[in-house]
Amino acid sequence: MVEPVDTNISTYTQLRRNSITAENSVHIQETMKWKILSLIYLQILISATLSYNKEATGAVETNDDAEPTVCRSSCGKYNREKREKRNGVPWKSRILDVMLSTKMLPLMPDAPDILSFLRDKYELPKGFNGPLAEYDFIIVGAGSAGSVLASRLSEGRKASVLLLEAGLGESLVTDVPILAPLLQQTEYVWPYTMDYQPGICTGMTDGRCYWPRGKAVGGSSVVNYMIYSRGLQNDWDRIAAAGNYGWSYNDVMQYFIKSERANLKGLQNSSWHGRNGELSVEDIPFRSKLSKAFMDAVKLLGHHTVDYNSPDSFGFSYIQATMSGGHRASAAKAFLHNNKKRKNLHILTTSRATKVIIDPVSKTAVGVEFNKNGQIYQIRARKEIILSAGPIESPHLLMLSGVGPKNHLQSFGIPVIQNLKVGESLYDHIYFPALVFTLNTTNLTLIQKKIATIDTVIQYNHYGQGPMTSLAGVETIGYIKTHVSDEIGDHPDIEILGTCASIASDEGQVVAKGLHIADWLYKEVYKPIENTESFTVLFMLPHPKSKGNLKLNSTDPYKHPSLKGNYLTHRQDIDTLLAAIRYIIKLVDTPPFRKYGAKLYRKKFPNCKEYEFNSDGYWECAIRTLSSTLHHQIATCKMGPSTDPEAVVDPELKVYGIKKLRVVDTSIIPRTIVAHTNAPAIMIAEKAADMIKRDWALY
Repeated sequence: MVEPVDTNISTYTQLRRNSITAENSVHIQETMKWKILSLIYLQILISATLSYNKEATGAVETNDDAEPTVCRSSCGKYNREKREKRNGVPWKSRILDVMLSTKMLPLMPDAPDILSFLRDKYELPKGFNGPLAEYDFIIVGAGSAGSVLASRLSEGRKASVLLLEAGLGESLVTDVPILAPLLQQTEYVWPYTMDYQPGICTGMTDGRCYWPRGKAVGGSSVVNYMIYSRGLQNDWDRIAAAGNYGWSYNDVMQYFIKSERANLKGLQNSSWHGRNGELSVEDIPFRSKLSKAFMDAVKLLGHHTVDYNSPDSFGFSYIQATMSGGHRASAAKAFLHNNKKRKNLHILTTSRATKVIIDPVSKTAVGVEFNKNGQIYQIRARKEIILSAGPIESPHLLMLSGVGPKNHLQSFGIPVIQNLKVGESLYDHIYFPALVFTLNTTNLTLIQKKIATIDTVIQYNHYGQGPMTSLAGVETIGYIKTHVSDEIGDHPDIEILGTCASIASDEGQVVAKGLHIADWLYKEVYKPIENTESFTVLFMLPHPKSKGNLKLNSTDPYKHPSLKGNYLTHRQDIDTLLAAIRYIIKLVDTPPFRKYGAKLYRKKFPNCKEYEFNSDGYWECAIRTLSSTLHHQIATCKMGPSTDPEAVVDPELKVYGIKKLRVVDTSIIPRTIVAHTNAPAIMIAEKAADMIKRDWALY
């Protein structure tokens, strides 16, 4: 490792001083007026320079390069597999085929990594050939939280920041909202699968639930369905009441608003939305007639139209989406794209973190080890290391680094630096994608082969309008409280999402593949309605009682951890989902839907034929066949007060017992919330950035 340089006076300051001195000598020869002005300017600059100190400077030394070593372990195999996955086009989509045939995406499908020239590039600023040996902050993970943190901590150039990301920059394909389910099959995700659990995901490939998570600059905000939801007031107030000071609804709302640049019809003057932030939140340009039918139907059942991102959230609404002009607005676009040329912000893509380097005596995090292109780097951090790798990789890295459950780490021969219950809590939002209804009216739903036209592509590309701006058919959102709920007051136990598409709408090419639905199930149940107008009403279990966990599978950092969702192990979760099905069937059996001939699709799952269709037994069997994740895993690095035996980080997100180490992502959320977790991830990072700046006097 290269010894750190003295940063009391930065290279930048020295260069400026030299420049001004030279200019000053020229001006002296010209006129006394310029001499006086120059001397005054020089004195101001020197005074400012002398006020700097080692803690506050953001100097970046170009001659302080890190020295890598050649990888000689399993990372060689990891890099080969990574290259192989980038060859050709492994996915099929009629819409993508049309895009490829137009000037929008003039690609050669047979070329290796055909999206390479369309990707957002993240290169080191001019003058830097590689990462430095030392930075003020090292952030692991450029997802929704990491993107925000890197932007905030590097602003003002008061600190140097290294941002590590295992994935690549996003491309024009990730920009298209309707292709969200297609992205679940690409290199833009970590292809995690849940450990086998008997009686769950029986209709999935290999009988295992698929848990893809974003692997890109922008993280899951590059591949998600762009639903912007913050969580309800009661959710955050409960978190604060458990001893997490500073995390009440009123506390966190300012950070949601800080990030947001809202353009929402009817909410232009709402005090619950921001207008000057970086993250664009808009109405979805495309709305089908079914979306109005949905809103009319819930009104008939006594529900109110609300702004679900305000305190008055118990009702239904059109979805608010992280998009700009009909295009995806990822965290990377919002917070990094315009800031990636900052001299004090270095963003390294395809850089896989393998370990946090922790001094076992002082219990201080001092650096990060990572693999980039087969080279192993160990980079030091002067101030802090921040894990923003998400609810799976952040706990995975902690355990590999000696922070985790003592007995578990010892069983793998990992020296225990700090005994914490990392990974012992895991909650996930599951949903059921298979409650399908057919229609006897045409042109109401997004049938892929009908909308995959050049006109549709042009409409999207030139105007940001049309079906390609749809969130793959998802249009409306709302909350209900079922009769099995044990909550007091208007606190929902089901989220409902109205759509204008179904699993059959793309002929099994995209959604079914993205969910890893088994071929035998798709062919038997959904293939018969590929040419029929059909739609699904989705529903999510926001407060599961069932609790999972995350553990190591190996000391090899390139092997995925063991993921146990323990779905539906608590009986009330099943009863709540059954109640949701009954409600939705009742909802669709109302005049707004009946006028289009909406009927429940009654094709039975072949593995559930022993049950009478529409009985509770049948629906439980169906739920166990096709329940899937909504990619909202939380609590694996649980936040809590020092009195909480399960807490991994404190309310300031500092890892208990380890100095200069924080976790800043959705893994810290300690209990379930009624939210799709992208917006909370951004809020968590905004709040963390303020806490970090305060601690290091970076304001």
